[in-house]
Amino acid sequence: MDTHDAQEARLSRDALTDVPGLRVGHAQRTGDGWLTGTTVVLAPEGGAVAGVDARGGAPGTRETDALDPRNVVERIHAVVLSGGSAFGLDAASGTMGWLEEQGRGVPVGPDPSQVVPVVPAAVIFDLGRGGSWQARPDAALGREATEAAARTEEGAPVTEGCVGAGTGAVVGGLKGGIGTASKRLPSGVVVGVLVALNAAGSATDPATGALYGELAGGRPRIPSEDEHAEAEMLLAEAREETGRRTAGSLRPALNTTLAVVATDAALSKPQAQRLAGSAHDGLARAVRPIHLMHDGDAVFSLSTGERPLDAAEFNDVLAAGADVVTRAVVKAVRAAEGVDGPGGVFPSYRDLYGDGEPLQGPRDEDFPEG
Repeated sequence: MDTHDAQEARLSRDALTDVPGLRVGHAQRTGDGWLTGTTVVLAPEGGAVAGVDARGGAPGTRETDALDPRNVVERIHAVVLSGGSAFGLDAASGTMGWLEEQGRGVPVGPDPSQVVPVVPAAVIFDLGRGGSWQARPDAALGREATEAAARTEEGAPVTEGCVGAGTGAVVGGLKGGIGTASKRLPSGVVVGVLVALNAAGSATDPATGALYGELAGGRPRIPSEDEHAEAEMLLAEAREETGRRTAGSLRPALNTTLAVVATDAALSKPQAQRLAGSAHDGLARAVRPIHLMHDGDAVFSLSTGERPLDAAEFNDVLAAGADVVTRAVVKAVRAAEGVDGPGGVFPSYRDLYGDGEPLQGPRDEDFPEG
């Protein structure tokens, strides 16, 4: 297989790992009070230029100031997405420890082992959804997810649904999870994304049950009126039952959706920050409402810098970032599996509407530009 064929085969996975050099690993705990996990996006050994844009009113983050274009850090070495609310930020320590052992980080001394890995992190709120308030990711789980990423081959598929940071995720009362997507521009530049969907808002149109993300692409599967009425009844029953259990019923709802959008185009730190901001447009198309005061919605952006990018094409990268985020949200909802446990009842979209795929799957070119 020649290089072009190999690239096309990799891109067919429709995943963040279609961006060469990036690897993704998940680790999770379920049962015995647990329903949470951690996802690590491992940058190439030389690191990646990065940006961040947090728009929720209650972000839980670590090392995001380092990504400010005014500050000294040029490259980061991994991004950690985790459950556990602020407690889950501990997971990044496990990733840092693994990177230090590999000698990957910012050199700070004469010995090659003297490095400080830069590991931005953000967390979702999933406390209590497995039944135990104390069941939350720690450094050991962060290391496990990092090692899982390191074991994968370049371009490996990314598992979606209720894994990693998406294990305890919920969206509008439905089960959320991990989704991923990618797009290749005419120049060959690749833009990919991974989303941990955990929103107080809904991914479905309340009038029809169709997914907002599919409506945005103009090719949704519209459930029948009877199908939607039955689904609404089942969802109401699930919410009522959850209200009799633990923290899954907190009001106002505490959530947070996280994403990592990446490209192999060479971006500066200001451009990376702009990409992170534009990717939020994709969330706004697919989840309504979004960026609420009790959400911590944040998007990280990564540039591996393998391909030159002219000024005009940067707009195409921005538009693609939003497009793939919308599709990744749809894929997260469709991949999720329902949960009925001590922390609450969270049916999946498939539980309510079956396994039917969209009548004609949304394509990147169907989304509005920008």
